[in-house]
Amino acid sequence: MSELKKRLSSILESPKHNTEEKLEKVCHLLDQEISYFNWTGFYFKNGDKDELKLGPYVGAPTDHTIIPYGKGICGQVAVSNETFVVPDVHEESNYLSCSIDTKAEIVVPIFKDGKNIGQIDIDSHTVDPFTDADRQLLEWLCKEVSKIL
Repeated sequence: MSELKKRLSSILESPKHNTEEKLEKVCHLLDQEISYFNWTGFYFKNGDKDELKLGPYVGAPTDHTIIPYGKGICGQVAVSNETFVVPDVHEESNYLSCSIDTKAEIVVPIFKDGKNIGQIDIDSHTVDPFTDADRQLLEWLCKEVSKIL
């Protein structure tokens, strides 16, 4: 994971790319390096509205470009301000289905100046794939991402 962290840091620190390009490169790297990350994307608070708007992502297209706060796992994290790991989405009553292939999901909030401004959302086609190391990596990544926003 330390090698992956170095590569992620170099993307975020790159002076050649704008924020959107950096976030897209982060999604691509995670998608390439972690086999069970099957959809990786960012959602951000949509202005003053209590909703999330889809940002850069890698994976199958999604209909969920806007998610109201409280709806689905992403909407819940926008309200709870806490990482949410869902080992099996079929066991979660508030799950918003993006793909019939999705079996598990992890969502980690991004804070800027103490405010929840967005999140990284990762879907997996495997039941219960996410480890403590994944969670720690993503929580570290969200802290790093907040520095460039």
